[in-house]
Amino acid sequence: MSYTIAIIGRPNVGKSTLFNRLVGKKLALVDDRPGVTRDRREGEGKLADLRFTIIDTAGLEQNNEGVLSERMRMQTEAAIEQADLIFFVIDARVGVTPSDRHFAQLVRRSSKPILMLANKAEGRQGDEGYYEAFTLGFGDPYPISAEHGEGLGDLYDAIRDAMPPEHLAYDDDEDDDGARKIFGDEEDGTELDTTKPLRIAVVGRPNAGKSTLLNRILGEERLLTGPEAGITRDSISIESEWTLPDGAQRKVKLFDTAGLRKRGNVVDKLEKLAAADAIRAVRFAEVVVILLDATIPFEKQDLTIVDLVAREGRALVIGLNKWDLVNDQVKLQELREEADRLLPQVRGMPVIPVSGLTGQGLQKFQAAIIRVHEIWNRRISTGKLNRWLGAVIEKTPPPAVSGWRIKIRYMTQAKARPPHFVIFGNQLDELPTSYERFLINGLREVFELKGVPIRITKRMQTNPYEGRKRR
Repeated sequence: MSYTIAIIGRPNVGKSTLFNRLVGKKLALVDDRPGVTRDRREGEGKLADLRFTIIDTAGLEQNNEGVLSERMRMQTEAAIEQADLIFFVIDARVGVTPSDRHFAQLVRRSSKPILMLANKAEGRQGDEGYYEAFTLGFGDPYPISAEHGEGLGDLYDAIRDAMPPEHLAYDDDEDDDGARKIFGDEEDGTELDTTKPLRIAVVGRPNAGKSTLLNRILGEERLLTGPEAGITRDSISIESEWTLPDGAQRKVKLFDTAGLRKRGNVVDKLEKLAAADAIRAVRFAEVVVILLDATIPFEKQDLTIVDLVAREGRALVIGLNKWDLVNDQVKLQELREEADRLLPQVRGMPVIPVSGLTGQGLQKFQAAIIRVHEIWNRRISTGKLNRWLGAVIEKTPPPAVSGWRIKIRYMTQAKARPPHFVIFGNQLDELPTSYERFLINGLREVFELKGVPIRITKRMQTNPYEGRKRR
């Protein structure tokens, strides 16, 4: 198991900035205001030749039980329990505060090895706070600047001394560029590869129950939940393993995202950052779960989110959460028909009733995700496509344009993920959108490509005599 380090401290001391510095990516949201981080976020940290798991946590605050701050503190305590080493961070410019002293006692009771970090120590403004850090009794503090990368050499030595020998071996392969650096391997359009974790993003409006549902799937209170809307800010990734109906095990990577509101209603900078993080999760997922509140489904914002998913070419599953409050099969059939009517671009997508509170429908929900991912990866042979295309054109030929019949000669599938087809012929630039939709609907029904966007590209043969003057 990887060596684990938890970053602990009161709000606004630069924990998330340090987390981003150590993982080498801007994964955690960072802002000047305190209390931005709420959930605990894990990442693969790297410092020179050292490799470890790093956990970013919410800022510790003294508050009454039952409120959001207390639940955030419970998440931080879980990170302390999980860690092999603790970074206790203070703001060197502010010095040691009463809150720092209070929570230093909490960390000390954990009996875990502790490194004292005096962050924001660039220049001479942090000298006084650095010397105050000695009074906490954690040994020599390490002056660093997470923002500017100063002091990491001494921090490297301290981590290396704390690590057991078995964790010092490392893989010297460099990370790939681009999307892989953010959410995993890039898509290559190949067939289904079950050895790689299936990336699943759960998105929806605020307070739809995304974190509650994921906690139920994971079987633990991994994500912060509560009655307040908009608790989740960062897109938190969690790796898990599902047991499929045939008994096989499938690795998955789940992304919990911030609730997406109408763009016009988003004016706060932090909410804009959280929404951008959620959209980034959609772009790098393979399957996107749109979680709706079953008591108020298919509002305009839900349709906007589905349209975004379709444009990004992701496989789609719609989850009707809080179904324990509805539990009406007639209503379920009506909602499925309404989904096909309102969302023709992904007609036939799975609409699964589920309850994150009671666990109702979880097996069907997971099975639908696996199934739609298989469809998203499916390839259809050129022979089957053209036998189908020939029958369709014979029965319903393309319309004539200026007296000339549009000719579709043949079709092939260029790639999967999502299914992308190319049709070849003459005058295809004049092919009506309605006939293109007709072909897409036919492909979806005949080849069972339900719940995934379908792309069609048109290619025409060049006319060798085009542009020449007639003699």
